[in-house]
Amino acid sequence: MEYSKEFKAAISNFSSVEKDRLIFRLLKKDKLLSKKLYFELIDPENTDQKRTQMEENIREKLMFLNKYLSNHKYYLMHIRKISSEITEHVKVTTDKYGEVSLNLFLVNEILENNDQLNNQRFDNVYKLYLYLINKIIKSFILTKKLDVDYWMEIDECLKEARHKIADNHYLKKLCENNGVNLNWFATEKIPANIDQIVKELKTQGFLR
Repeated sequence: MEYSKEFKAAISNFSSVEKDRLIFRLLKKDKLLSKKLYFELIDPENTDQKRTQMEENIREKLMFLNKYLSNHKYYLMHIRKISSEITEHVKVTTDKYGEVSLNLFLVNEILENNDQLNNQRFDNVYKLYLYLINKIIKSFILTKKLDVDYWMEIDECLKEARHKIADNHYLKKLCENNGVNLNWFATEKIPANIDQIVKELKTQGFLR
């Protein structure tokens, strides 16, 4: 929505009391904005500490979810909820590095259960695996936009993911069948035009 000069001027003419009331009314309706302002203004924890908290949160929730691994719909539903928490963390802190590292952390923590996952029928894990592949692909795209100073740490996450995918027969085959090359699991080997490659793959009906 565009705001006219007249509208902005009218808001500026509010008294400090009126402005305070307006701000708190708006914050009550927008919890994300409220969290973002709290983080930027008075939160004693910095972005790195928040990211570490998110990793601990992810690990704890996945430990609880492990016993529901065979309940495929329930498991994936809660994985999506964890993913939405990562998204909120990124919006609150503007943690671009965390957007990559936390999503790869989630993928790697899920694949810690390869022993159980490998015993599942392909039909039962197909949606979960496709979800993970799309997360990895998005991480490829975002990594190319990150400062190269972060690449060494991202490489560790990608290396771990590649090893775990290689130990998961169905997931490895699904990557191959959707045009995802395991050689891309290193920052320097991610194609420069990865975003265009992904668009073309989706146009052809892959990654869906």
